[in-house]
Amino acid sequence: MKKSNKMLWYLLSAVALLIIVAFVGKKQGWIGGKDEVEVSIDPVSKLTIVETVSASGKIQPEIEVKLSPEVSGELVEIYVKEGDRVKKGQLLCKIRPDFYASDYSRSEAMVNEVKANMANSQAQLASAEATFKNAEASYNRNQKLFQEKVISQSEYDAALAQYEEAKQRVSAAKQSVQASRYNVASTQASLQQSGVNLAKTTIYSPIDGIVSLLSVKKGERVLGTAQMQGTEIMRIADLKSMEAVVDVNENDINRISLNDTADIEVDAFLGKKFKGVVTSIANSASTASSTATTDQVTNFQVKVHLIPSSYEQLLKGDTESPFRPGLSSTVDIHTEKVTNSLSVPIQAVTTREPEKKDDKDKDAPQKNDDKKSEKTLDQVQPLVFVMRNGVAQSVNVTTGIQNDSFIEIKSGLKDGDQVITGPYLAVSKTLKSGDKVKKVEKDKLYAGEKKK
Repeated sequence: MKKSNKMLWYLLSAVALLIIVAFVGKKQGWIGGKDEVEVSIDPVSKLTIVETVSASGKIQPEIEVKLSPEVSGELVEIYVKEGDRVKKGQLLCKIRPDFYASDYSRSEAMVNEVKANMANSQAQLASAEATFKNAEASYNRNQKLFQEKVISQSEYDAALAQYEEAKQRVSAAKQSVQASRYNVASTQASLQQSGVNLAKTTIYSPIDGIVSLLSVKKGERVLGTAQMQGTEIMRIADLKSMEAVVDVNENDINRISLNDTADIEVDAFLGKKFKGVVTSIANSASTASSTATTDQVTNFQVKVHLIPSSYEQLLKGDTESPFRPGLSSTVDIHTEKVTNSLSVPIQAVTTREPEKKDDKDKDAPQKNDDKKSEKTLDQVQPLVFVMRNGVAQSVNVTTGIQNDSFIEIKSGLKDGDQVITGPYLAVSKTLKSGDKVKKVEKDKLYAGEKKK
């Protein structure tokens, strides 16, 4: 009895062992080959691909003038309010002119005073010239009499001295007149400057536009720009011409060129896209701290002109633009475009490190790890898996530009090839050339992944 029980136990153990071996062998492909890998398939097709650079920024008028006074004082009148439309030369505001008016009057009085002094100097010159003519005639007569020995040496010397003295007085009078002229010119310049300062107490619009910002109120004191940055009173903007000013990362800036087209999305107009053209690319970078550390993000400012025809349907009444300065925007700049090019979904392209030919390398000491890693990176090539007769085959490809969904294939594939696009883990890591694969609808495949 004991012997038959032991025999039964041996038989059950052997059957269990055979079942385990069969199960493992099936999984490992020892029995009946490997299981088919369920994958999603997409055909290689010819498409138009547009490569873009995305950046964010603000909507601003292309022409916006910041007005600051050139003289300091109290604002006694403001003739416009924010949002008003103004014309070039229109009076905007006035600074109290009392001090500048009195300074002008004082300068004017000084001009009149120095003009009177110049007239006096000119009269003295005329008197000196008349005296000089009389002294000169007397000297000439005495000189002739002295030569004829009619008068003495002392009388001749006295006539000569009077002549020289009269001559010097004429010269001094001329210098006095010249100095008076300089004084007149100086005081007239001061008068002109006082007049300019007085005129600067009234501020006029330099352009046609809209008052986009009014920073002060009547009665406030403002600082002029004579020696420092003055108080900004208001901004005048031409809203007929708007642009998006965005910051582009240094890694993308070399891909952008002038006159590149762009799609612009404005947060205030969800679901709408506007057309634009790149009009300016900064030569110098603007850096901004990304964290509280010293790390900095290097960006370049790019200006994109908004084409009016792309937003004219949003204009209401006599409004010049639906956009307000400062609105947030996202810009997709079209940097490159290919048409009728072989393309596959981005998720179909992966990279694999080349397999080692000899396992002896595993036990060998690793030297120059950095150089080896660089060499490995150089050897890594993009590849896709193509389904042929139910088997996955890896194909090295040369890629080009890409958009959000597709990537250009320059070589390695032909139109109509069936490329494996999923699941992601299989394409990127586990799938190998020669593995059996089975096409499954994407909805079913990804539904199974979600359940897992």
